[in-house]
Amino acid sequence: MVMARRQVLVQLDDDLVTRLDVVAADIGVSRSELLRRGALAVLEAREIAQADSELIQAYSRQPQDPLLVETASRLAGETAPEW
Repeated sequence: MVMARRQVLVQLDDDLVTRLDVVAADIGVSRSELLRRGALAVLEAREIAQADSELIQAYSRQPQDPLLVETASRLAGETAPEW
């Protein structure tokens, strides 16, 4: 599925543009594609950080049961493949 795109003006200094162009050329994409990927990476990192924060808050409200953690660790050790 092709999504509609909007052109956005972003002001960057010459050094940053040069560095972006080098990376874009190295990985074989356009500068625009590189910036799209970078924007997505920033958004995904923020979503992951938010999820981590929510998980930490949840465990702060209701800590793990130490017996459950010990049992899960033991079972994982018993069922892990031998390398």
